[in-house]
Amino acid sequence: VERLEINFSRVMFRALTTDTRYQERRVILAKPQTYMNDSGQSVGSLVRFYKIPLQNLLVIHDDVDLSFDTLRIRPKGGSAGQKGMASIIQHLGTQDFPRLRFGVGRPPGRMLAAAYVLQDFDREEAEILPQLVDRAAEAALLFVSAGLETTMNKYNPSTEDAA
Repeated sequence: VERLEINFSRVMFRALTTDTRYQERRVILAKPQTYMNDSGQSVGSLVRFYKIPLQNLLVIHDDVDLSFDTLRIRPKGGSAGQKGMASIIQHLGTQDFPRLRFGVGRPPGRMLAAAYVLQDFDREEAEILPQLVDRAAEAALLFVSAGLETTMNKYNPSTEDAA
């Protein structure tokens, strides 16, 4: 929303929404206002209302299985225990839709993941968070303009980088 210099302009299906154009393509942005674990209500209703083909949907979510500074784009997949993603899968009736996973790292010790993702970022993370959010926004806009394959090739770490 910031990158496109727009604001959420309305509430639909329990989500803040707005739409705009980006490189000649219509873009609908939504931020569910449900509890995180019920975000599928908003996503499913919006997908049906706008008749969005699932290959054009990009769900962006946090992921404790990825380190804090990692983005990963996938064409489909399970919920990996992320309850908001499980809700979206349930309401769409499939797990075959693209997602951008935003790594937040593992909770320390025996801390529950739900408590961990709801706490504030530490000072060091907060300093680099704007750069990571900007990178995620760039990836989302590349998905809109160039498609999934191009976005995955640019933003997913290669196996050589991981070694």
